[in-house]
Amino acid sequence: MLATVMHGPGDVRYERVEDPKILKPTDAIIKLSATCICGSDLWPYRGLSLREGPANMGHEYCGVVVEVGREVRTIKPGQFVVGSFCLSDNTCPHCQFGFQSSCMQREFMTGAQAPYARVPLADGTLVATDEMPDADMIPHMLAASDVLGTGWYGAVAANVREGGTVVVVGDGAVGLMGVMAAQQLGAGRIIAMSRHATRSTLAREFGATDIVAERGEDGVARVMDLTDGIGAESVIEAVGMEQSMLQAMGVCRPGGAIGYVGVPHGVSFDGGQLFFKQQRMLGGPAPVRRFLPDLMDRVLKGRIQPGKVFDLVLPIAEVAEGYKAMDERRAIKTMLRVDG
Repeated sequence: MLATVMHGPGDVRYERVEDPKILKPTDAIIKLSATCICGSDLWPYRGLSLREGPANMGHEYCGVVVEVGREVRTIKPGQFVVGSFCLSDNTCPHCQFGFQSSCMQREFMTGAQAPYARVPLADGTLVATDEMPDADMIPHMLAASDVLGTGWYGAVAANVREGGTVVVVGDGAVGLMGVMAAQQLGAGRIIAMSRHATRSTLAREFGATDIVAERGEDGVARVMDLTDGIGAESVIEAVGMEQSMLQAMGVCRPGGAIGYVGVPHGVSFDGGQLFFKQQRMLGGPAPVRRFLPDLMDRVLKGRIQPGKVFDLVLPIAEVAEGYKAMDERRAIKTMLRVDG
């Protein structure tokens, strides 16, 4: 089949690879209904996260099961499924504690920017719907595979509470999903830090009550002004850069919580600063599997429409253009159609 392969920074090709096969008895093969490009895919695309040799790309996926290994018990061919970018058995002590992204058998999904994909640990990773969803549901179900679940984890890690004040640092897909999650969890005030008009508009649609365009010290000062010098009790950091983390810490009140879900690049901390800030911090790879059943139910009931974050839709053969558009910030998130 043809699939997406990154050969190096800026070099993405849609080229022939081997068809996925059952390699372990716990595997499943799915036919993708749609796939997409993640913001984290841009790190190696920009040469900021080095990989050796060509890499099969893609870790966000939903589709129909076509084959399962002999030990798979709960997932069957013909079912529509959504899975997490972190593959888990969903039974180990860490999974049972709600951190499937630290499963003792953890693997990371690859090769999903393709018509077909192999999903290891199928029973623990995949969640099936009762019925085949309509075509217009596919973008929303696809978003649940990573960005919605990651934004949701950011909100949970930030201890978003009914009526509380939340600041979201980052206006990419994950940050926007963090806004949606905060709204769904009952936040009374949601301050989105964004200086891009299209993203700010979507943030407001998802529930943001305030937009702060300033960054750095000016951004912190603006948030402090909006909160009467107190800061926010919940902060979602969805970028992963030094400046964004400092901004998150700067707007979080003492005793508040920061949920950091941006993949870190160049972030370091000073022990004294951490000590005197008195802020809770929880983050890392999102345990999307913990939230998937609830998120899929919200989508199917029409309570949320996370697929609106896909502002560029291309046939998968044009995947290179999708990377370029996101790299140049002409698109928030690119969905790839898998036709045929």
